[in-house]
Amino acid sequence: MLKKVLHSVYNISKGVSILAKKTSTIHLRVEPAIKADVEKLLDRLGLSTTDAINIFLNQIVLTGGLPFPVKVPRPNEITLAAIKEAEEIKKGTIPSKAKSVDEFFEEMDV
Repeated sequence: MLKKVLHSVYNISKGVSILAKKTSTIHLRVEPAIKADVEKLLDRLGLSTTDAINIFLNQIVLTGGLPFPVKVPRPNEITLAAIKEAEEIKKGTIPSKAKSVDEFFEEMDV
């Protein structure tokens, strides 16, 4: 498989078209707003969505996995403290003075 990918990369670098070899189809569902944003951005780069997906798939083969780190977001200390406080308010351990959403925003200085 690696030999096939390297051959494709070599052909692309030499300007040789390899489009005729693409016969497999992938169907995927995406949110319409994301699709529109992606198409607009890729158009500015001179690429189609198909081009971008092919680049992505080739990078998976070349790197032996996803070509970028996939991580669970880790909140910073301030956010962690706010989450803990919200959980305590929800449990009733810490009372909230707010009787409405508007009062809550006033309490939070928002």
